[in-house]
Amino acid sequence: MFGLINIGFGNVIAGDRVIAIVNPESAPLKRLKEDAKEEGKLIDATYGRKTRSILITDSNHIILSAIQPETIAQRFIESMVEIEKQLEKIRKG
Repeated sequence: MFGLINIGFGNVIAGDRVIAIVNPESAPLKRLKEDAKEEGKLIDATYGRKTRSILITDSNHIILSAIQPETIAQRFIESMVEIEKQLEKIRKG
């Protein structure tokens, strides 16, 4: 249960749709990126900067970000904590 997650430069994604956040340096991930481009499922949110993370969604879309995977993961954690706080307020009434 995640909300919208900032992946840099004003771009946000639906956190619930992301299944992996990975470092783009390995050869298999470079192939995955190229395959997604050929299939029309590549979303480049780097604004021309170096790709530092690849996000893989449940719809097999590949999202490129210029933000480090650790930073994006931390934003997921912060989002989850915030949602839990909101749910706790609702439960207490």
